[in-house]
Amino acid sequence: MSHAALLTIAVAGVATLLLLILRAKVQPFVALMVVSVGVALAAGVPAADLVKTIEDGMGATLGHIATIIALGAMIGRIIELSGGAHAFAHSLIEKFGSRRTPLALTVAGFVLGIPVFFEVGLIILMPIAYGVARAARKPLLIYALPMGAAMLTVHAFLPPHPGAVAVAATIGASQGLMLLLGLPITAVVAFLGYLVSRRLTRREYPMDPAVYAEVYGEPEAAGDGGGAGTAATAAEGGHGTAVLTKPAPSETGVRAPSFGMVLALIVTPILLILLGTIGQNTLAEGSTLRAVLTVLGAPMVALLIDVALCGWLLGARRGWNRAHIAEVMGSALPPVAMVILVAGAGGVFGKVLVASGIGDAIADVLDRTGLPVLVLGFLTSLALRAAQGSATVALITTAGILTPLLQRADLSTGQLSLVALAMGAGALALSHINDAGYWMFTKLAGLDVAAGLRTWTVLTTVMGCAGFALTAALWPLV
Repeated sequence: MSHAALLTIAVAGVATLLLLILRAKVQPFVALMVVSVGVALAAGVPAADLVKTIEDGMGATLGHIATIIALGAMIGRIIELSGGAHAFAHSLIEKFGSRRTPLALTVAGFVLGIPVFFEVGLIILMPIAYGVARAARKPLLIYALPMGAAMLTVHAFLPPHPGAVAVAATIGASQGLMLLLGLPITAVVAFLGYLVSRRLTRREYPMDPAVYAEVYGEPEAAGDGGGAGTAATAAEGGHGTAVLTKPAPSETGVRAPSFGMVLALIVTPILLILLGTIGQNTLAEGSTLRAVLTVLGAPMVALLIDVALCGWLLGARRGWNRAHIAEVMGSALPPVAMVILVAGAGGVFGKVLVASGIGDAIADVLDRTGLPVLVLGFLTSLALRAAQGSATVALITTAGILTPLLQRADLSTGQLSLVALAMGAGALALSHINDAGYWMFTKLAGLDVAAGLRTWTVLTTVMGCAGFALTAALWPLV
């Protein structure tokens, strides 16, 4: 089959995928599977090989990512239900002080965003932003906007989030190098988001009356000397509000986990993965230390160790019995099951592109554009993110499309890791009305569509472009 025919099938397949997700509201997993089967048959994959192609794509992808996503979700769930997330955020607010509370919440969103999925993190931290805004009598957006953007940054860029893990598995990037290079990039991007949000929130935006009442109380009460005056007085005192004090003991009499413990549990798997990567690149082959670090630094092993530590330090030591710990861990799996299946379906789509010859045809066209692979990764994920909304689906589809081109380019592991981060930058940008995260943030913040586009969409786009610029600046160094 000619390249022109294969490319036509590919374009029709992507267009059908977008129509199924956006217009027909088909679940992304089902849409990806339907399109994969249709593209395979249209491109001439023998019917006898169709099932094997699908199984190979699904198995190869899930073999890399299913365990990592599940273990990461368990860590986030234990931290959430133990009260660790709230305790961590409250401690940061105390340490930064009332004047720098927006920065404290940005840091909290960034750090807690590593083990906790974006949607869950937003639900956990938004009530704290409500409390601070109520106490200070300042617009909620001052606190919520940089906090939410920081969480979305980590979600788009870094393992163990599903899009980043799937990209690493598909294109052959190193998750350790993605963390080593991505952590400083995302930290700078999150801080830049904090600075840009200060400018975006200089003006006040219309706020949904129901959300306003939930944050500040009913307007009539706010006009009296009661609630508003008390909150304002407390805010002027710096730390005299309930939201700026440490959480009280729970009903069981056990205090929330300490700041240091939560931070250590979040950092532990990251350090293990980084040590494994450094060991593989600096120690001699065959050395015992390299072998030990390689095992401990494998993402699955590092997360498994951290799950055990979380279960013991945040669970058993604080009064949870084994049945309750198992129940908490199990409760983390249903929300991520569909995410794992979507990632697997993305792997099927990528396998179909390769098996049908479409991948080589796309690689030829992209190669003739003359654009660097880093730019192609960013622009492709950006276009798919803008078209269909989901950052995870954009990353998975981009990886499937570009894998044949990346294999031709003969890139090093470090360069592939930067390409993966460039894709993450594209997936961060242009969060707008077809993105579930956009609606979740704007509804919780009480924004209408226009205000959401002027704030959330603008901020995520600026941050995505900045993330790509930082990634490109590192390219000559790897």
